[in-house]
Amino acid sequence: MATVEAMSESGEPQPMTESADELTIGMCFDRTYPAGEIVAFAREVESSGLDQLWVIEDCFYTAGVSLAATALASTEHLTLGLGILPAVARNPAITAMEIATLCNVAPGRVLPGIGHGVQEWMAQMGARTPSPLTTLEEVIWAVRKLLHGHEVTYDGWQVKLDEVKLDQPPALVPPVLAGCYGPRSLALAGSVADGVVLAEAAGPTYVRWAIEQAGSPDGFRVALFAALCVQDRREDAFAIMAPFLAGLVDKPNRAVRSLPFYDDMAKLVARDGAGALASMPADWWAEIGPIGTMDDAVAFVRAAHAAGAHHINMFPAPELSIGVSQIADAAALKRIVDAG
Repeated sequence: MATVEAMSESGEPQPMTESADELTIGMCFDRTYPAGEIVAFAREVESSGLDQLWVIEDCFYTAGVSLAATALASTEHLTLGLGILPAVARNPAITAMEIATLCNVAPGRVLPGIGHGVQEWMAQMGARTPSPLTTLEEVIWAVRKLLHGHEVTYDGWQVKLDEVKLDQPPALVPPVLAGCYGPRSLALAGSVADGVVLAEAAGPTYVRWAIEQAGSPDGFRVALFAALCVQDRREDAFAIMAPFLAGLVDKPNRAVRSLPFYDDMAKLVARDGAGALASMPADWWAEIGPIGTMDDAVAFVRAAHAAGAHHINMFPAPELSIGVSQIADAAALKRIVDAG
């Protein structure tokens, strides 16, 4: 588990050796960006020297697979991440077919993520499962089996497959990452997935905790989305990002709630409003994301990598024009980190 694998001439997967210290830096394509901008955005990310581009599939915005296919066809070496395909939005056989097709179109350039899906959204389209944890386990297991060329017959809680086998399994089998946060889901990811995708506000401390919850399996990959804001003065960056952080404080995910200063942030917002977060200590912001000066952003990336993150991808501003300009910031950050 937890390795990219190549098909040998006999059709059997063969492991490909990868460095345990691997670090890639990339960008995300926000769910609100017009789908037609993906070609120009992907090409700009690639030409900047960044390693990855993650497309976001949230209901009911843009679809991840079609965005990824378009970006892959428009670039030559950029890795495309799928973040995150809801487990129950597609039949796992179809999910495996789509991932395999992308992988065969662009071998070695696809990183798929599969998650629970937001249960409110799943209910809206009649796909809510009574047991998201069991469903995620069954779906990831089945998808990985199919991608590795196996015939799958399975009668589970959510997954029911009868002698299903892909006609064209991927020549390079990608790691399948689980998009999750809580301890039970992370433990599940450590047993059935090849890694995890952690969304915004998952800082170095949370990365370490997440890996521990997963059982610290060998080769376990951690992809991280990190909200990016680089300014000449860190105070300006903190002021820009304070409303974003206040939104996370108001509706916290596990990473935000686990911050040791979460209660203090909540009190600040309740007492003085979102803007009060701009004045919180810089070391608190260092657990939120690459926010502040370029030195602050570099320090965050290095700390997250030291904690165990392999793929650190900058989440841009919701305004497309700002997001495009941030590609240059991310590329500059990468050059500094790569230079040591």
